[in-house]
Amino acid sequence: MSVFGTVFKRDIRHAVRQSADSLTVVAFFAIATVLFPFGIGPEANVLARIAPGVLWVTALLAALLSLDRLFAIDYEDGTLDQLVLSGQPLSMVVLAKITAHWMTTGVPLLVISPVLAVTLNMPKDGYLPLLAALLLGTPTVSLIGGIGAALVLGSRRGGVLLSLLVLPLYIPILIFGTMSVESALTGQTPGPTLMVLAGFAVLAVTFSPWATAAALRQAVE
Repeated sequence: MSVFGTVFKRDIRHAVRQSADSLTVVAFFAIATVLFPFGIGPEANVLARIAPGVLWVTALLAALLSLDRLFAIDYEDGTLDQLVLSGQPLSMVVLAKITAHWMTTGVPLLVISPVLAVTLNMPKDGYLPLLAALLLGTPTVSLIGGIGAALVLGSRRGGVLLSLLVLPLYIPILIFGTMSVESALTGQTPGPTLMVLAGFAVLAVTFSPWATAAALRQAVE
């Protein structure tokens, strides 16, 4: 746990100094969401109907923006080699870095999502399910993205390859995240779909750190 805390604090400090990365993610999320009313039209009923899907799609795309740099900086300056050779549990290092990534990208998306839901005329009944779904889904996005970021580490056009690798894996999260909000808007309970998202999160936090660590060892060899 001392390794986790050290790496987590280091990455949080780095993210604070390089706050432009987090601001870029939030700005993309906001701009991409606000563009939909201009493209589709201001019809309130239409916007309300597509709001859950739009918010989830733009959130997933926004999360992709910073994933390619999750391990890239440590890889370029040699820190990753030292972490691999240090004898410390690499899976804990990975989990700390992914947690810091989620805190600096996923949490801001959570905070701004209700404001963007207002711009899409989403009914108030969907706000809490939206926040709950994002709270359960965005950590899974970061954990799955960590595997992809490790696999493309050091490759040319890594951002493009990363998108091709992880976007298909995000489809179940997108489906159940959207269904959670739509269930609440139609008077049904979002509990079952939120439980599915929680199950995805448990599976991801169980297997992703070890898979990512294995990919990182391969990258530095």
